[in-house]
Amino acid sequence: MAKILVVEDEYDIRELLLNYLEHEGYEVRTASDGEQALTIFRREGADLVLLDILLPHLNGYEVCRDIREESDVPILMLTALDSEQNQLKGFDLRIDDYIPKPFSMPVLLRKIEAVLRRTMRIGGSRRIAYGALILDLDGYKTFVSGRPVDLTPREFELLKALLQNQGRVLSRQTLLNRVWSYDFYGDERIVDTHIKNIRKKLGVEYIETIRGVGYRVDYEAEM
Repeated sequence: MAKILVVEDEYDIRELLLNYLEHEGYEVRTASDGEQALTIFRREGADLVLLDILLPHLNGYEVCRDIREESDVPILMLTALDSEQNQLKGFDLRIDDYIPKPFSMPVLLRKIEAVLRRTMRIGGSRRIAYGALILDLDGYKTFVSGRPVDLTPREFELLKALLQNQGRVLSRQTLLNRVWSYDFYGDERIVDTHIKNIRKKLGVEYIETIRGVGYRVDYEAEM
């Protein structure tokens, strides 16, 4: 049973999510502000976080930033702030999806299921599964059809970033920021070289090139 932490200051929405998700078989914890959310997360953990942005004490971006310093737990942002700027800010903080209000509960459920499929815990080990490809996040290992694949740390982190953002195109600059950090000033084409090496080592074409934009792993191709 996956545990979901719902962080929402509006009582009616929080209770709706609690009742709906519990009915679907999830274990649910709720928080009404950012400080309470971090306290619960650090005390009890979670397999997925549903996080509103406009929260008392600490806003959703601040909560997300603090969680990301400690964990790669999937985070879905729920908010009425649906501008492109707000969405990009969330993705820069490595959220897994951005869901504008009002939202459909069945669609939200499908998004939760899809994210949990990609970041399921097996035998206490966190992993991302995509078709025959498995990334063991705790063991830092990669497998294709059960065959171990020897990736460098940078290659592993690149593949991890793409798999954690299935369905979204990540630009070279975004990948540089996530994998090489913001202090990288070299040629962004270094990403292309690493992607080429990853493709060669995997032996299967998982990464799609979006010409002039960046790279994507398409979650619809796996479903």
